[in-house]
Amino acid sequence: MKYSRIAFLASESPDARKALARLSKRYGKADADNADVVVALGGDGHMLQILHRFVSTGIPIYGMNRGTVGFLMNDFSETSLMERLNAAELTTIRPLRMIATDENGKSHKGIAFNEVSLLRQRSQAAKLQISIDSKVRLEELICDGLLLSTPAGSTAYNLSAHGPILPVNSPLLALTPISAFRPRRWRGAVLPHNAKVTIDVLECEKRPVAAVADHVEVRHVKTVEIAEDKKRSVKILFDPGHSLAERVLNEQFKF
Repeated sequence: MKYSRIAFLASESPDARKALARLSKRYGKADADNADVVVALGGDGHMLQILHRFVSTGIPIYGMNRGTVGFLMNDFSETSLMERLNAAELTTIRPLRMIATDENGKSHKGIAFNEVSLLRQRSQAAKLQISIDSKVRLEELICDGLLLSTPAGSTAYNLSAHGPILPVNSPLLALTPISAFRPRRWRGAVLPHNAKVTIDVLECEKRPVAAVADHVEVRHVKTVEIAEDKKRSVKILFDPGHSLAERVLNEQFKF
């Protein structure tokens, strides 16, 4: 693939803004609506915002790290950008779709490229009932929270909660408890990517729970339905040898 019209989009960090000025001067700067590739300058948080903005547009996203961790980013360099873009490997990922119903019966929607998480709002632990494809699989989970992760997000919050790392191209999702109290030995489940997960919040007035899909937060939820979004996807570019699949694999051998 040959790219010529580059849209540079930077976070508000000083390093990212400086990079934006230098790269725009060197390579020009196309309007995002007319570009054939977007170069995101910042960290993983900025990259997530860009993925949400350009989901299902077909425009590939190439990130360069001007943040901290930069798991979704390539190394930053001002030189040979056109060559790097044209040699980059393409990965397509699909987000999760969340439909959260609050205590008043109002429905809220969001998508997540990393994970959908449920978190207790107060001092008392949450009580959750888990159904997979309309069948109750766990009658009551007492915990701080619960998350459903994509393969791309499995090395983020999911891994911190001791969930499994999933190969990025695997047709799987990770369902991981956060500080489970009862049943204490339940460590979560690996689900097929087309599973529909329904989480009912028990005693929701006494034990309020918030649901979060990337940047969308809904408080005082009663029921949360999560499934892979079949209609939307996003394309990410990585330098050869540093693909998202390779990074996910490397994470399994880090200590």
